[in-house]
Amino acid sequence: MKLSDFSAQKIGEFIAGDPDGWPYRRGADLVEFFNKMGFRDVYAQGFPSRATFAKDKVAELNGKPKLKDAIREMLDPRLWLEVTNGTVEECAAQINEILRYDGYEVVRDGNFYKVRELAGAVIEVEHHFAESDELSELLIEEQIQKCREKVEIGDYSGAITNARSLVEAVCVKIEADLDPNALGNDGDLVKLFNRVRKLLNLDPSRQDISDSLKQVLAGLSSIINGLAAMRNKMSDAHGVAYKPSRHHAKLAVNSAKTLADFLFDTMSYQIEKRSLKIRKKE
Repeated sequence: MKLSDFSAQKIGEFIAGDPDGWPYRRGADLVEFFNKMGFRDVYAQGFPSRATFAKDKVAELNGKPKLKDAIREMLDPRLWLEVTNGTVEECAAQINEILRYDGYEVVRDGNFYKVRELAGAVIEVEHHFAESDELSELLIEEQIQKCREKVEIGDYSGAITNARSLVEAVCVKIEADLDPNALGNDGDLVKLFNRVRKLLNLDPSRQDISDSLKQVLAGLSSIINGLAAMRNKMSDAHGVAYKPSRHHAKLAVNSAKTLADFLFDTMSYQIEKRSLKIRKKE
């Protein structure tokens, strides 16, 4: 994650807690905060001003994946429990006013916040999302919310269809970005995912990864197989052979969200590390 110098300086001010509405961090608090990001500083005599220290540390993190971690940490909603002149939502909005010029923004992800890219993560979607021609990484959460709304009104088959379609659209986009010979959507989600898994260096047959990680990666395939099977037997895409219940739909939606987020985050991380490269469009 790379920010302009101006944005990095503003992030440092927010972390220090100098602007109104932000949790104030003492010098020792700042040392503890940045040490979580991999630094090994000690708070002692000769410590610079709080703002200077925070800005310098953000400058050192700029361009590295850990900067996203710092932004997530600084927006931990629990820090505002004792703040009387501001809310985490207001502060997140301030952050977005800065980050949008660099192509990023923060969004709520469960109880916490995460950083998403505004550009470079756009995927074409199927007719299931006809109200939108494109789906950005940010809109993944919006589509999942629509799935959850279907669950709430009892449209469990529709929620399963949308969950599966979202994962399929994410996979199609990633393959198109990374493979000049992308096959696209051929209707076989399992084969599509297997191609994307290899592009993202997530093949569990690799010899350089631990057995525990192999089990997790194999679990991703199980999610894909399950979503494909649920869609065929329980969704409204075909004749429903087995009527799904609420807990079936919730499982499909939550699994789709976890998988979609993981695939995009993996691609973003490896692009930042330069182990992957987005292919140039002709």
